[in-house]
Amino acid sequence: MEESENGIATAALTANESSAVAAAAADGDSGETAVKREVTEAKVEVLSHGEIMHVVKDTLAGLISNDPLLKDLHPYVTLEEVNSMIALEYGQAMVVNVVRGDGDVMPVVVKQDATLLDLKHGVKRLMTLQLLRSTEGAPAINWRYIWKHYWLFFNGEKLSDDNKLLKECGIRNRDEVTFMKRLRER
Repeated sequence: MEESENGIATAALTANESSAVAAAAADGDSGETAVKREVTEAKVEVLSHGEIMHVVKDTLAGLISNDPLLKDLHPYVTLEEVNSMIALEYGQAMVVNVVRGDGDVMPVVVKQDATLLDLKHGVKRLMTLQLLRSTEGAPAINWRYIWKHYWLFFNGEKLSDDNKLLKECGIRNRDEVTFMKRLRER
């Protein structure tokens, strides 16, 4: 123990603590208060990046599930999903329902001026998110193989030109596009 300038007995301080005491003394604070503040701050638990991410995700999930406007979103929503929902609300995007062969309907959100390629990317994004959320890790999907062996059909017409706008194909908001296996062409 040593006696400080203001007559308070203090223990030997580390360099960081002594600089905090000096700064507090310069502000007119007593050294004892600064040491107590420093000791209180030293008790803060140190978390790894992964642990912090988990805490933040759980906190956001709680906020989203309790909010009446956001509770229809997935608890672990991505920024892209939020931006899509905002674009839908402002009328800048549309929902195209892609019907799979097993009858499942996938609501894919694309911009109003989207092309067929944008729709395919939306299907890829939606499937990847569904697989990530349903299992521990998403299995690798060869999307080149998928698009080589499957077509998107709308009103009995196959959609083959990736650069064609969805509006040019006649696809509007909430229309259904069918996802079907390609037949071999002769």
